[in-house]
Amino acid sequence: MSQSLLLGIVLVISLFGLFVAFLLAKWILRRGTGSEAMQAISNAIKEGAEAFLRRQNRTILILAALFAVVLFVGYGFIREHRAFDPVGSSFELAGWITLSFILGALCSVIAGYVGMWVSIRSNIRTATAALSSINDALRIALRGGAVSGLLVVAMSLLGVGGLYALVSSFSNVDPAKIPLLIVGYGFGASFVALFAQLGGGIYTKAADVGADLVGKVEAGIPEDDPRNPAVIADLVGDNVGDCAGRGADLFESTAAENIGAMILGASLAAASEKAGLAFSAGIVGVMMFPLIARAFGIIASIIGIIMVRMDKEEKMDPMDALNRGYYIAVALAMIAFGGASYWLLDSPGAPHAWWHFFLCGIIGVLTSVAFVYITQYYTEYRYKPVQSIAEASKTGPATNIIAGIGVGLECTWMPALVMGGALLGSYYLGKTSGLPHAGLFGTAVATMGMLATAAYILAMDTFGPITDNAGGIVEMSQQPEHIRKKTDRLDAVGNTTKALTKGYAVGSAALAAFLLFQAYMDEVAQYAGQEMKAVNLANPVVFVGGLFGAALVFLFSAMAIRAVGKAAQAIIEEVRRQYSKLQRINDIIQFPKDFKPDYGSCVDIVTKSALRKMVAPGLLVVLTPITVGLVFKAFITPENKLISAEAVAGLLMVGTICGILMALFLNNGGGAWDNAKKYIESGAHGGKYLTMPDGTKAKNPTHAAAVVGDTVGDPFKDTAGPSLHVLIKLLSTITLVLAPLFI
Repeated sequence: MSQSLLLGIVLVISLFGLFVAFLLAKWILRRGTGSEAMQAISNAIKEGAEAFLRRQNRTILILAALFAVVLFVGYGFIREHRAFDPVGSSFELAGWITLSFILGALCSVIAGYVGMWVSIRSNIRTATAALSSINDALRIALRGGAVSGLLVVAMSLLGVGGLYALVSSFSNVDPAKIPLLIVGYGFGASFVALFAQLGGGIYTKAADVGADLVGKVEAGIPEDDPRNPAVIADLVGDNVGDCAGRGADLFESTAAENIGAMILGASLAAASEKAGLAFSAGIVGVMMFPLIARAFGIIASIIGIIMVRMDKEEKMDPMDALNRGYYIAVALAMIAFGGASYWLLDSPGAPHAWWHFFLCGIIGVLTSVAFVYITQYYTEYRYKPVQSIAEASKTGPATNIIAGIGVGLECTWMPALVMGGALLGSYYLGKTSGLPHAGLFGTAVATMGMLATAAYILAMDTFGPITDNAGGIVEMSQQPEHIRKKTDRLDAVGNTTKALTKGYAVGSAALAAFLLFQAYMDEVAQYAGQEMKAVNLANPVVFVGGLFGAALVFLFSAMAIRAVGKAAQAIIEEVRRQYSKLQRINDIIQFPKDFKPDYGSCVDIVTKSALRKMVAPGLLVVLTPITVGLVFKAFITPENKLISAEAVAGLLMVGTICGILMALFLNNGGGAWDNAKKYIESGAHGGKYLTMPDGTKAKNPTHAAAVVGDTVGDPFKDTAGPSLHVLIKLLSTITLVLAPLFI
């Protein structure tokens, strides 16, 4: 199969995805922007988000530049050139890996920033559209999210395809070895994603916790009330955490998975050729399969996004409209996946292989659907787990927190079963395909299937903060109650999509991490010239590496949660200071009509705190596997030359398992606490206020207990949990990039 034809298809579809994102952004920016009051609130959110992201990106790029120097020095000067290296000199190897790292970091920053730039301009247009039509508001919010989704997936694909073309044009390298030179792209994307998710997560939850505890519990005012000094910081946080942070997360997922699958595809094609079972499309065709499948997924996602609309009477549940678009995208992606499997994975010597791999892709899609339903069960208040937390709130915050932790711990078993079934099913489908060593490639294809509609999933995820912001703008500009009810409908759907996409993100992280783990072992074998057959945890050196991997997950989570707590304390003190002289009746603050909060002070506090606190946990994750890999080289013996690389594999393996389970606990536990509070606010267990015998209102202690649980869960579900998705993949990509240094 012609390499230039396949690359051409990938690059053209990537550029088409970017062009559609541009057209959608243009369509959104032509919509109305509402009254002056609405524009003033939107502008405050816009300024806060852009200022934070500019400062955050400057910090991240400085750290990335320093690490790029370390990479170049490590490969170009410290490591000696080996005969089995993919290129002829250490400097050339250092140059390609460093260049790919820099490009991965830059593309991730650009995709995150542009996606958020559009989302903070979509919120006011969604709010304005809601004044007349909920269908228009739904379409603006989803298409605003789609700009981010298409940018992330198309730029990720364009980067990998473009780098492949660049290496192919300027370096005389065996095509099967090219993925080894561009692994830095996935690492650069992961590097940025970790700091973006951490910084955004600390920002959004510090502001949210401060706004909720003082605003709702102490002052007794509604969510997004303009009298709350922390409300603008909270609305800014939705964008920098959920838009920019999650965009960077999925960018690195698709980039790293593409490169890992290319490495395994090249190995499978080479082994099949040696066994006389060559693929019709050749080694290049198999290696390009992940990129072609991802490109077809972009087209399927675009069609799904365009198809989303409600009925004319607007009685349809907006979630049903989003689900219909998702199922259309999935169906089209799977049809294209089957076509690509037949085209590129057909082997005349193993005629059943292509449909075995196609079924692996179907398993990946079914896994993502299963994760969605499991997440719904544990985080929606229609079901028993969330209702049990609300029930426990009747006896105070302590029982609420005990019940929430119980639900969080329980929710890990079903995803573990699903992931186990998906990995085993796809492995044995690959293994029985008639091709040698095809089991691992089967798991890679399942991961591709799960990420096939990543652009649509990210559009649904970014839909959440856009509708949340739109609701805040409507509330703060004091629009009529029936308008707020419209935005509340969209906001409720947005909360659901955010929870579901977290489940999707951790599931895809788990499958991608296994794929990247296998790619790491394969890369070690290629660089060392001998096979790394197993990771022996019975060896004390490897066991200690695994122990460090488990400890890393707990220490990182602790640092992320503590960072939110410290920043939230500063916000709470500032809001209390601004409320300190106001009169109270029944412990409810009586606001004078001319009360004007100082929003800027809270935005400034949380910006400085998030940027300061994101650096230490981020560097911990980057430096731990490097330190283990280099220090454990002391245990290398002539009989066991790969012991250091094996210890890093132990760290990676155990860290991945612990990270997945911890992320599930944090995400679903936090989501359950959040929705238990919303369940009570909807009227359960007395609602938000109790009516006293004299007709006055008093705060409901059951609701207050639920708010405490929600604030405990906030850093779980929006800071530490999502950051762990990135940690899992960063461990894999950093070991992929640095594998040659551990040998």
